Formats: sequence, C-alpha cells, structure tokens
Amino acid sequence: MASAAEQLASNISFASIGKAEELKKRIWFALGALIVYRLCTYIPLPGIDADALANMFASMGSGILDMVNTFSGGALQRMSIITLGIMPYISASIIMQLLTTMSPTLAAWKKEGEQGRKKINQYTRFGTVLLTIVQGYAVATGLEGQAGVVVDPGLFFRFTTVVTLVGGTMFLMWLGEQITQRGIGNGISLIIFAGIVAELPGTLAQAFELNRAGSMSLVILLAMLVGAAALVYFIVFCERAQRRVVIQYPKRQQGNRMFQGDKSHLPMKLNVAGVIPPIFASSLLLMPLTVVNMYQSGGPEWLGTVSAILAPGRPLYIALYVALIVFFCFFYTAIQFNPEDTAENLKKHGGFVPGIRPGKRTAEYLDYVLTRLTVIGSAYIALVCVIPEILMSQAAVPFYIGGTSLLIVVNVTMDTVSQIHSHLMAQQYEGLLKKARLKGGRR
Repeated sequence: MASAAEQLASNISFASIGKAEELKKRIWFALGALIVYRLCTYIPLPGIDADALANMFASMGSGILDMVNTFSGGALQRMSIITLGIMPYISASIIMQLLTTMSPTLAAWKKEGEQGRKKINQYTRFGTVLLTIVQGYAVATGLEGQAGVVVDPGLFFRFTTVVTLVGGTMFLMWLGEQITQRGIGNGISLIIFAGIVAELPGTLAQAFELNRAGSMSLVILLAMLVGAAALVYFIVFCERAQRRVVIQYPKRQQGNRMFQGDKSHLPMKLNVAGVIPPIFASSLLLMPLTVVNMYQSGGPEWLGTVSAILAPGRPLYIALYVALIVFFCFFYTAIQFNPEDTAENLKKHGGFVPGIRPGKRTAEYLDYVLTRLTVIGSAYIALVCVIPEILMSQAAVPFYIGGTSLLIVVNVTMDTVSQIHSHLMAQQYEGLLKKARLKGGRR
C-alpha cells in the first residue's frame, strides 16, 4: 500500500491543477483574499498627516519599527486601518492556550471536540477585541505625542482611531478564518506571509540603491544575498528532517493462513511547532516595543533607555527573543503531540516499538525522543531567527531583512504546497475509485 501511494504521488504534477476544479476555486479564493488584505494596507487612518508621518519614521530610523513594518506588510509605515495587523489575535491565542493548560474548564472544553473548539475560539475573539482596544489607544496617544502627525488631536481622534483599528484587526481575523475554511493553507500564516513577501522587493531595491550610492559595500551586499540563500537551504533541510520511530505489528492469522507482522514508521519532525514559536515571540516583543518607540521622543527619559536596551541586536533583546522561542517550541509541541495518547492508540491496534513495552514505557520513550528533538528544533529556530539580527546590527545595515521573515516565508510556502499536493492526491484517488466502479459495473 505504501509503495502504491508513493508511486501515485510521484505521478502527480502541478499541471493537473487545471483538472481540479475545487482546488482551483480554493486557490483563487485565497489569492483574492490576500489582494483584499494588501489593498487594506493602503487605506490610512483618518486624521493623519501623511508628510509628517513620513518624517516621523525617517527621524526614528531603523530598528523595531522596521521589523514591525515588515510583519505588517508596510501597514505601520502608512498607518493604515490594519496597522496592528493580526498580532492582537495571535497574542489572544497565546493567552487562551496558556489558560487551557491551567483551567480545568477550558481543558474540558478542549476535549469536547468541535463544540469546545468553537467556545474557545469565541473567547479568543473577545480577547482580541480587548487587546486591540488597549493597543489601539496606545497607538493613538503615541501619534498625538508626535508633533504635526495628528491633524486634530483630542478625544474624538482617539475614539475613531481605536474603533478603526479594532475593526481592521477583526476584519483580518475573519479574513484569515475564511482563507483557512474556503481557501488553501493556514489563513493567519498566509496573511503574515503576504505582508513579508510584499516588503521584500522594496528591501532588495533599497539594498541595491545603497550599494550604487556607495553607502553599502559590494562585499556586504553579496554576503547578505549568499547568506539568505544558504539560510533558506538550511531551513528547508531542517523542516524536512524527522526521526522515524519503528512500529512493529504482531503476526495475525486469517483462517488457516498466517500473515507476517507489518512494520511501519512513526514520523516525528525535528520542528513539530513549525513557524508558531517565532510568530508568538515576535508578537509578544514587537508590539509593546513599538509603542515605547512612539512615546520616547516626548515621553519620560526612562522610555528612551528601555528602547535603547531592547533594540534589535542588543544582548537583552536577543536573550528575551531566544527564551520566548524556546518556551513556545516546548509549549506548542506539548499541545500538538501527546505521547500518552499516541502510545495508547498503538496499544489498541496491537502496535509496539521493538524492545519497548507497550503502554506507559512506550509513552516515556516517545516523550524522551520528542524532548530531544524539541531541544534541537528550538536551537535551530533560535539560530535562524537571531544570527541574522546580530550580523545586521554589527554591520549597521540600515534596513531589516531577518531570519524570522525567511523562516515564516519558507515554512508557509512548504505547508501550502504540501496542502495543494494533498488535494491533488485526493483527486487522483477519487479518479481511480471511479474507474474501478465503472469497470465493476460493466462486468
């Protein structure tokens, strides 16, 4: 059966997408939704002076704002209606997942299946609204603190800004859910992916322009391009890496015939958590630091000190970033893969790991393997995300192109292609079943 599936998968080409009507509709829907998202990044908040806003960003220079602007697809720099992006929803999801591990009620909802998931999602939306209100008010007051940016500062501007930002974030959350249900791939990840990809051409153009003007040497430019290519190759290699645990099934007898026990593998990825840890870590770090950067020019002196200490490439920023990535790697892996449930399912179906007793011993062995993989996987993600930050800060690169962005782009691309491939395989299987039924009917 496995060899037949592999042979079928090898025969699938993306030219067959034209024959898959449902898949084409899903792809077109996802593309249309992402175009709508990109158009929203160009709709500015009411009451903002565009020239003064551009001068404000120019005076603040690169750093945290460049990083947040990259993740928002340029929405922050244009101060659009979706300036906060999808980050409040991600933060609310983090809080709900943490509460699920501590609250018996939420844990019971999680075990209820689809009905429990709907309840948790509803509370996540409520949390998103609350976080967006707080962050939106902070953005509004921060803009009022910048001279000339707000045309008519006051209570009305703060109210309209908060309402607009809440509406923008909730629209993005709804759009992401629609892409997941009616499109292809994970909607939230694709929105972040689209924002990063949209900013990459401008970043590359800026790098070549700096080289032409003599502000950046050709050696640094080539080193950046070669390093980015090598980083992409390293990410693909690590994302495809897995530990295959051998699963043996006992011999079985049917009638007078004895059949040899089957042998299969339980694949355990090196990076089970995927792209979630850097997204969560960035969400918790970047948005508060963005507000601090907006307040520091007209605010108290200690805000400037905090902004300087937590600037990208600084030791404290790197330490916090690595700590958050490692934490979310272990946390999300524990949510995604339960060794006890896996061991119990293997025991029910008669499967066992050679040399390991079924049940509790198998669960302990799987947990041991998973822990070692997560240690290596978290180190890999931290390395990919942090090393480019350090190199760029040391080379004083005046724009942002980090490992986190490349990690998200490569992961989302691989995940989307994998889902397209799965749809094509399902279509091939349906075609084979139809042919078999037709032949059976003719007979």
